[in-house]
Amino acid sequence: MALKTEDLPDDVESLKALIRAARADNARLEAERRRLEQEGQALSGEVDRLSAQNERLDHIIAVLRRAQFGRSSERISDDQLNLALEDVETAHGADDAKAEKANDIVRREGIKGRRTNRGKLPAHLPREEIVIEPESTICPCCGGTLHAIGEDISERLDKVPAKLRVIVTRRPKFACRACEKNGADETAGVIQAPAPLRLVEGGLPTEALVADVLVSKYADHLPLYRQAQILAREGVAIDRSTLAHWVGFAAFELQPLHARLVETLKSSAKLFADETRCPVLDPGRGRTKTGYLWAIARDDRSWGGSDPPAVAYLYAPGRGAEHAVRHLAGFTGILQVDGYAAYEALTNRPRAGAPVTLAFCWSHFRRKFYDIAKAGDAPIATEALQRIGMLYEIEAEIRGRSADERRIERKARSQPIIDALQPWLEIQRGRVSGRSPVAEAMRYGLGRWEGLTRFLADGRIEIDTNVVERSIRPIALNRKNALFAGSDEGGVNWAIIASLIETAKLNGVNPHAWLTDTLTKLVSRWPASRIDDLMPWAYTKDGAGTVNVRTAQRVLFVDHSVPATCLSRAAARFKALSPSGNAPTTRVRRRISRRMRSSGLFVRMRRQCSSGKP
Repeated sequence: MALKTEDLPDDVESLKALIRAARADNARLEAERRRLEQEGQALSGEVDRLSAQNERLDHIIAVLRRAQFGRSSERISDDQLNLALEDVETAHGADDAKAEKANDIVRREGIKGRRTNRGKLPAHLPREEIVIEPESTICPCCGGTLHAIGEDISERLDKVPAKLRVIVTRRPKFACRACEKNGADETAGVIQAPAPLRLVEGGLPTEALVADVLVSKYADHLPLYRQAQILAREGVAIDRSTLAHWVGFAAFELQPLHARLVETLKSSAKLFADETRCPVLDPGRGRTKTGYLWAIARDDRSWGGSDPPAVAYLYAPGRGAEHAVRHLAGFTGILQVDGYAAYEALTNRPRAGAPVTLAFCWSHFRRKFYDIAKAGDAPIATEALQRIGMLYEIEAEIRGRSADERRIERKARSQPIIDALQPWLEIQRGRVSGRSPVAEAMRYGLGRWEGLTRFLADGRIEIDTNVVERSIRPIALNRKNALFAGSDEGGVNWAIIASLIETAKLNGVNPHAWLTDTLTKLVSRWPASRIDDLMPWAYTKDGAGTVNVRTAQRVLFVDHSVPATCLSRAAARFKALSPSGNAPTTRVRRRISRRMRSSGLFVRMRRQCSSGKP
C-alpha cells in the first residue's frame, strides 16, 4: 500500500529502512515476474511441441483410415504401419528428451509420468545391486559418525548383449602305474570318461547355439544369412550353409516330438484347421512352386478347457482335398474351418473312422459384407454387418465362461438373432441381381448355414477360426523374410520346427530354453516311452527355477482364470513333495494328489487358488 506524504517518518534512519524494504519488494516482484515469464516461454514451447505431436497423430489417423478404408492400391500392410509408427514414436521421444533438457517443469512432469506408467519388473529377473553412498559419512556439524536411517531404491531394466563363448571339454586319461610295471595293464588299459553325445557330432555348436539359430529363424523371422552376418561381426565366420546344416540336424531330432504333437492334437474333441502358401524352390524349372503348410490348432482356454493350447503345421505340395484327408486321418471330432471345399471330404461316410463335423467361420462370412460396405451406399451389407456384430458382442461377454454357460447364453441371446437373420437374407437375396457381390455373399452364408450355426448348440465351438488364423501369421512373416523353402524336405522341416516353437509360445514357455533342454535330452537318448515329458506344455526348469503351473492346474482341477501366483505356489509345493525334487510325472502327480487329499492340504490350496489369494 502506498504511503501518503504526511505518513512518512521525519528521521533519516526510518526513511532509509522504508527505502530498503521497498527495494526488496521490488526485487522479489521482479524475480517473480522473470520466473513467470520463463514458465510462460516454457509452456509456449510445450504447446508448440504438443501441437507438432498432434499433427503427427493426425497423420497416423489418416494412415490408419487409408489402410482400413482406402483403395487396395493405397492400403499398407501391418508391418509397414508398424514401421511408420516406430518412426513417429521415436520422433516423439526425441522431442520429449529435448524439452526435458531445456525446462525443469517439463522434466519433472516427464519423470512423474514415467514412474506412474512403467509398471513393476518381473521378480524372476536377476538383480545386480549398486550402492551409492555419500563421499563422507562424517557429520559436518559435530564430526561424529553418521548412521543409516533409510534408503531410496530404484530399479531399471538392463540388457547384457548376447555374447559368444567357447566351451572347452577336457577328458583326462588315466592309467595304473603298478599295472604298467607288472605288464598287467592289458585288462584295465587307459581309463577315460566317454565323450558326451552331441547334436552335431564333430561340429562346433552346442545345443544352446543351435536352439538360438532355430528361435531366431522361426520365431524372430531372422533368415540364416542375416544370422551369419551377425556372427561375422563378432569375428566368427560361419557360412549360411553351415547354419542350415545345423537346422537340419535339429529338425531330424525333433521329428518324434512333432509326430507326437500331431497325434495328440488329433485325439482332441475339437480342432481348428487352415492352410497357407509356402513357396518352394523348384530347381528343375528354375523358379518356385507353390507348396502349402496346413495348420491344425487347439485352444480351449476361452471356455476353460484343460487341454494345453497347441498348433501343428504339416507340409503338402498342394491344397487338394486328399491332403486334408491325409493330414487329419484318425480325427473324428469337430473341425472349425473357413468355407474351403476341400474340408468337405472329411465328412464322407466311407472315411476311416467316424466322419468329421464341420463348423464354419462367421469372420469369413462377415468379411464378404465388409468388403462391399466399405465402398459406400450398400444398405444390405451394412445391415448384415450390424446383425452379425450383435453376435460378436455376445461372444465377447461370455468369453471365459464354461461351455455349458456359453451354450445357455447363446440359446437365449444369439439364437433369436440368427433365427431372424436367415429369412432376412433369403428375402434380400430375392431383391438383388443374382450376379451382384452382395448376392454372392448371401449365397456363401446360406449355403453353409448348418455349419455356421453349429456353435449355438455346443459351447466349446468358437464363432470363428481366429485361433488358427493367428497361428498362421508367424508363417506369413517368415515367408516374407525367407521368401521360399529350398525344397519339399525344407518345407517339412519348416513345419516341424515352427510347430514346436509356436506351441511353446502358446503355453508361455521360453522357446529357446525349451529347445536347449529338449535337444540336449534327445541327443542323450531320451526314452521314447517318456516323450510326453518333453512336450512344450510339460516343460519346467530344473532346480528352483520356473515351476510347472500346468501341473498345479491338473492336480487342483482349476481353470486358466486362476492367478499364476497361486498356481506357482501350489506347483512349488508339489515339487517339494516329489521324490526326485523335480516337476512330478503323471504317476507321481497322482500319488501327490492322494497324499494332499488325505492330509487336507489339497482342500486348503484349492480353496486358496479358487479365491485368487496368493
